[in-house]
Amino acid sequence: MDLFTIPSPSSLWTTVRSGGAFNVACSFAALWAFVKVLRMLRWRVKTTQLLGPPRTSLVYGVSRDLAISQDSAAIYERWATEHGVVYMIPSVLGQTRVVLCDPRAIAHFYARETRTYVQTPLSLALLEASVGKGLLWAQGETHKRQRKALTPAFSNAAIRKLTSVFYDSAYKTKGKWDTAIESSKYGDAVIEVQNWMNHISLDTVGIAGFSHDFGSLDGKPASVTEVFDTFGSNQKASAVNEVFILLASAFPIILKIPTKRQNLFKKLSVTMGQISNELLIRSRREKDVNIGERGQENSIIGLLIKSEGQDTEFHMSEEEVMAQMKVLLLAGYETTSISLTWALIELSQHADVQTRLREELLAFGPDPTYDQLKANLPYLDAIVHEILRLHPPVPEITRIAAADDVIPLSEPVRTASGNMTDSISIAKGTLITVSIAAINRSSTIWGPHAKEFKPDRWLTEDGISGKAKEVQGHRHLLTFVDGPKTCLGKDFAIMEFKTVLSVLVKHFVFEMRDGPDTPVEVARGILPRPRVVGENGTGVPLRIRRYE
Repeated sequence: MDLFTIPSPSSLWTTVRSGGAFNVACSFAALWAFVKVLRMLRWRVKTTQLLGPPRTSLVYGVSRDLAISQDSAAIYERWATEHGVVYMIPSVLGQTRVVLCDPRAIAHFYARETRTYVQTPLSLALLEASVGKGLLWAQGETHKRQRKALTPAFSNAAIRKLTSVFYDSAYKTKGKWDTAIESSKYGDAVIEVQNWMNHISLDTVGIAGFSHDFGSLDGKPASVTEVFDTFGSNQKASAVNEVFILLASAFPIILKIPTKRQNLFKKLSVTMGQISNELLIRSRREKDVNIGERGQENSIIGLLIKSEGQDTEFHMSEEEVMAQMKVLLLAGYETTSISLTWALIELSQHADVQTRLREELLAFGPDPTYDQLKANLPYLDAIVHEILRLHPPVPEITRIAAADDVIPLSEPVRTASGNMTDSISIAKGTLITVSIAAINRSSTIWGPHAKEFKPDRWLTEDGISGKAKEVQGHRHLLTFVDGPKTCLGKDFAIMEFKTVLSVLVKHFVFEMRDGPDTPVEVARGILPRPRVVGENGTGVPLRIRRYE
């Protein structure tokens, strides 16, 4: 018999049903406390107790310190140095999280994601409220079915056909910037580039995914961009929201409170839903949509419509189809635009790297094809992956164990009792955190220059250390995560990133408006975004001139 078997509430009900309402309420409160104590006892027995930092707050543990930090990855890395490659941190209202900083442990964790390690109740509630029950929300067999239905849209063959769409967005931006520079008597112009990268990403995902041009690069107002931009406009409100989300991690029902940010998420969901519904209705009405000469039966919109058929192997409900469109709009808008903005910042701060990249692009000649972008521009490839390493759009993830597990380690750690172990036991209900940014920038894993922007590390055999090679994932990075939930749009994002960057760097010279030492900070949006210190919202003004 399991010592920690939790009694059924119904078995205790008979002992209190003859009492009054007050007694019943007290009994349920006692039952709740009893169940919590039993679960805590089971967790302590079944989970290896590890070393870790002390709590700095009775309410938040160390979670608020991480939430308000400009560099939480550095904090995670310091704790790993002090306590070992896996450790425990005190979280909100007595919760504890296990943090993995060991490549073998992380590989084990990702391989079992969607089954053994699943989204937390807070993540599920936030995702359902904003984008619905799509690919980000789904787990287990549901996730497997949805992913397989969409996979053909992200094959090499499909992305090869979309390269022209990426170029069109890049050259449309070039034309607008040329006009701005021509109208300036100084031969250059100060341009807020993050907003332009947002427009490139939105128009590209609209055309490539849904055969719809949002026209944001032409100045057309798009309701979805207005909502997206609002998330980063009030940093004071965003800071208050951090506390709200921290408390919601313990009590997800708090998300029902209609705060300003929660209302924004609802507005975002409604806006994306309206757009998605209009696009679906239009596409369903078109005869032979994505079939025939255009050869687009494997486009995103085509696959979604196809999946609605009852007799298809990977059938999706109308609710799931709408959710996928919301996910793709959100992912297409947020992630690539953030990476492109960071790239322009780093190149503005490292003029030698920018010059060398431009020389490679000019020496190559005409705009490279899809295959050439993949294989024939090594320095462009190095810069793209160095940006993805240093500035992952999603800096960390937290999951909850849906079953007991044992996680192997690549090196032993000391437990709280003083013993050494090369594996840790994890009880059902344990929270597991992986700091993607900390692993990507770890000096232990990437060497003494891990925090520096050094694209050359990708060009030499010894540029990537042996420890880094133990990290599973695309090019030894966790930016696109790993395992069953590896980012489906990875190749799409990298190709868009390379295409746009190649066009802009070949034709323009970029500088920080106030000099190369201009400080840049991380601002709160839907995802963390760069911002020049002192700017409103998520402003990144750069001084841009044509390359002559």
